Amino acid sequence: MSNTATLPNWENLVKKQLKTEDIYPILEKENLEGIEVRPFYTDVKKPLVNLPKVEESTHLVARYHESLEEEVFAFLLDQNVENLFEKTIFVNNKDLAGHISPQEDDQYFSLIDVFDEKNATIDDQLAKELLAKGFKRNICVDISLHQNAGAAIYQQLGIALAKTKELVELYGPEILNKLIFKIAVGGNYFFEMAKLRAFKMVFNQLSKEYGLDEVPYIFAETSLRNKAVSDNENNLIRSTLELASAMISGADAVFTNNYLVNKSTDNSEEISFKQQIVLAYESIINVFEDAANGSYYVEDITQQIADKSWALFVEIEEAGGYLELLKQGVIQKKIYDHAVMEQQWIEEGKIKLIGVNLYPKLDVKKSIIDLYNEKEIKAVRWAEMFE
Repeated sequence: MSNTATLPNWENLVKKQLKTEDIYPILEKENLEGIEVRPFYTDVKKPLVNLPKVEESTHLVARYHESLEEEVFAFLLDQNVENLFEKTIFVNNKDLAGHISPQEDDQYFSLIDVFDEKNATIDDQLAKELLAKGFKRNICVDISLHQNAGAAIYQQLGIALAKTKELVELYGPEILNKLIFKIAVGGNYFFEMAKLRAFKMVFNQLSKEYGLDEVPYIFAETSLRNKAVSDNENNLIRSTLELASAMISGADAVFTNNYLVNKSTDNSEEISFKQQIVLAYESIINVFEDAANGSYYVEDITQQIADKSWALFVEIEEAGGYLELLKQGVIQKKIYDHAVMEQQWIEEGKIKLIGVNLYPKLDVKKSIIDLYNEKEIKAVRWAEMFE
């Protein structure tokens, strides 16, 4: 290494350019997650082991359409389709799930959440019916709603653990390998990569509390939160990056929500699925267990997110558990507080949405008070403020 490239020389040069001795507070990037992001990394405090996934190769999931039957291997199904052989099927309709009797070679996964967030209950009858099915994974723990409602990353994961604990208490620890986690992946590329990796760590940690060594099954979908009605091309780019970060961090299945907000065409459905195909077959990033392993930056924020998520989970448990805190409105308020801060950053331009609050900048038409309710967890897109 040449003398000019040493750390002290670099620091002196930056001090001179910034005209200050205390350069690090200026260089550190602020974020709402409370995660420390350093300007550079030369090592990581605690290197992580390779974080495995359940599926050897990530399932590329398309919404069912008969024209896709020959080339697609995994479908999202919300209505009955006869003679779907040798396909992987993700069912998101509880009435449909009731009519399905999988054969030995079928691969069926339930994307049906048994939690009723509005009434703070678990649908016990539905859960028992699903558990009686011969599905590969029977019950979905859905935290995509929480991401789309504006929950922080560590809140999403803490809530996922707390919901899991509620299920374990009702149905026993053997339910852990029957769960599928539906997670929405946002646009903060490396943070979202770290989110899925951190979830593997904390879920595994929870399973060890019951003497098990389980890995979570992660169904990752693109976020709705950062999409805009009149910004289709940018939506397409955003969701492609979200898919990439989910694949790199080892999601077991990925699904692309339509990049056209509030509308859908056959063409947009096809393009949405082709985003996955290009990433999988041209970039070949869907077959690695933990491609981000060894990146000092990703490792560091993974560990920080895992620690913050576990701390929130413990806090929820000590206060009575997820359902109890939902009844009290505590969970809703936590998400609301973070969502409102995030929306303020959008309004101020600290979080940039190209074509919405940057290039060109649109005028604010709805206030934060119009968009959010501290008593309700509901999906809100950032761009709604300007539409």
